[in-house]
Amino acid sequence: MPFAMQLIAWFNARLIALNGAFRMAHISANDLKTKGVSAIEAVLAEHSEAMVSVRGKDRFVVMDVAQYHYLRECELAAALAETRADMAAGRFTKESVDEHLAWLDQACSN
Repeated sequence: MPFAMQLIAWFNARLIALNGAFRMAHISANDLKTKGVSAIEAVLAEHSEAMVSVRGKDRFVVMDVAQYHYLRECELAAALAETRADMAAGRFTKESVDEHLAWLDQACSN
């Protein structure tokens, strides 16, 4: 399967997860306060990420650094795919540095 299709499948899986088909592991702020990093380590031993709730509301997500780097790679791959699609569709401008700076000055003054 091409990488772009894998990326789309991964994002679709995440959207399904966000829509409630999959419940992310939770850590309460109180658990963090009493158990410290060991609370995170325990949850991440079985899950790739966990939600941290503060006063009953989801506030933060923690994950292993390898998972974080993987997600960053996915973001960069998606941006590259979008850029390539824009170039293939002709959605770009060729201009000199001076022309681009003039365009920026004009765009920022509006």
